[in-house]
Amino acid sequence: MAKLYFRYGAMGSSKTANAIMVQYNYTERGQRVLMVKPKLDNRDGERTVLSRCGLQTECVFMEEVPGLDVRQFDCVIVDEAQFLTKAQVELLVRIVDDMNVPVIAYGLRTDFQGHFFEGSLWLMAWADTIEEIKTICWCGKKAICNARVVDGRVVKQGDQILLGGSSQYVSLCRRHWQRGALEEGESART
Repeated sequence: MAKLYFRYGAMGSSKTANAIMVQYNYTERGQRVLMVKPKLDNRDGERTVLSRCGLQTECVFMEEVPGLDVRQFDCVIVDEAQFLTKAQVELLVRIVDDMNVPVIAYGLRTDFQGHFFEGSLWLMAWADTIEEIKTICWCGKKAICNARVVDGRVVKQGDQILLGGSSQYVSLCRRHWQRGALEEGESART
């Protein structure tokens, strides 16, 4: 019986690298994988999924999935799943329930303000299995918050979606996220 998996983690927790390694494991065993990302995510190239550690693979856009015969695949892997719409998550549910194809979605749980992304909200609501991919704050505690950094300061205002990488976002524990502390000895600078 297929399942819908949501594997979430803060920035830098190796979600994309994990997705690419899972794809590799399937293909190494002769199985077909459909790697997907939302069209909105164009940071690494139009049809490329790229991890910070350098792993990369080709993909299709989530917006193209309704036109594909997904039954020909043994697994669907979705990167940057936080950017999905509710309707796209509903499609993933149908792929699992009606086509019996497992779906593994990777993404952030919350944005830089601590609010759910639309895709993450519905994945948290409907996924059969929810797994956290852990990373750490600069202090060594588990990082659960994604801080947006502008001019060396943590900011908590602005558009929910601003595509960026390590230079614009950093993972922090809740305490340091609340204080806006990017390093030891730093006072709140939000």
